[in-house]
Amino acid sequence: MKAKIGIGFNILSIIFLINVSGCTKAVETIKVSVLTTSSISNTAHTTAICGGNITFDGGSEVTARGVCWSTEQDPFIADSKTTDGTGSGSFISILNNLLFNTTYFVKAYATNSAGTGYGNELSFMTTANTTGDGTGIVRDIEENTYKTIVIGTQIWMAENLRTTTFNDGSPIPNTTEVVDWAGMTTPALCWYGNDEASYKEMYGALYNWYAVNSGKLAPSGWHVPTQEERTTLIDYLGGEETAGGKMKETGFLHWDDPNTDATNSSGFTALGGGGRYGFCSGFHDIMEKGFWWTATSSDTSDYAYYHYLDKNSGGIDNTDDILKANIFGFSVRCVKD
Repeated sequence: MKAKIGIGFNILSIIFLINVSGCTKAVETIKVSVLTTSSISNTAHTTAICGGNITFDGGSEVTARGVCWSTEQDPFIADSKTTDGTGSGSFISILNNLLFNTTYFVKAYATNSAGTGYGNELSFMTTANTTGDGTGIVRDIEENTYKTIVIGTQIWMAENLRTTTFNDGSPIPNTTEVVDWAGMTTPALCWYGNDEASYKEMYGALYNWYAVNSGKLAPSGWHVPTQEERTTLIDYLGGEETAGGKMKETGFLHWDDPNTDATNSSGFTALGGGGRYGFCSGFHDIMEKGFWWTATSSDTSDYAYYHYLDKNSGGIDNTDDILKANIFGFSVRCVKD
């Protein structure tokens, strides 16, 4: 009797173990994806082409993939990164707005429900520049090209912004009538004198505050400078009393006489592009003054900071703030992130 009982218990145990084993096989462990980083090609002064190949998705759908990069070794997605679709297999990534003459470290990445997996690390170095004069180049979403210049620890556009499209692809309305301009509560731009043919390429567009405050005006990897960043530039150039002359283009092609103290020793190449009011004749001060927005609101919520240069001074006015209301249209210079 004891033997029969023992045999019965063993049979039940075997059946139980088989059932447990079957349940265990039905539950799969999700892992991070396995992938490699593609070789780097077409390296230029501000761009490079890379990518990756996801050979195993880890048992879960890949919901994000791309390449991350940094000037430091072992980059992660918290650093700069591209976003290049979903799913397994190979993909191509385009790295934009890089610094010229700089070494970068890159890794492909893939994210699924278990986390983010990374490919092998590669490195490359961008070329010095393409202009031959110590400057670089950046392009906006419309493929407008701008020279850039290193000033101290910052990289600035050396030309005024002239895009008519936000960096998300949406248009910026060109508003020509004074009454319409003054009444706008949404983004708008115009050309000085409403004369695009004469003023676009050299002086760029005049934007209202709402365009600046959208956060979508600058090319990817760039932004409209804050008041603090503008002050950093001015301090590097010796302070408000002398910085303006070091920023202004020399001569009288784009500034009226006397263009006081203009040396352009910084390479900033500021022009007397004037501005726009929402009253009277609207446009004012071409070749006499240049006005540029910052992205900073003042302590008074209805005001924002700007700065201007004058033909009669080698200084820069960087302390006043002005109504955000759309009666004003100013130029924009962007600084690299």
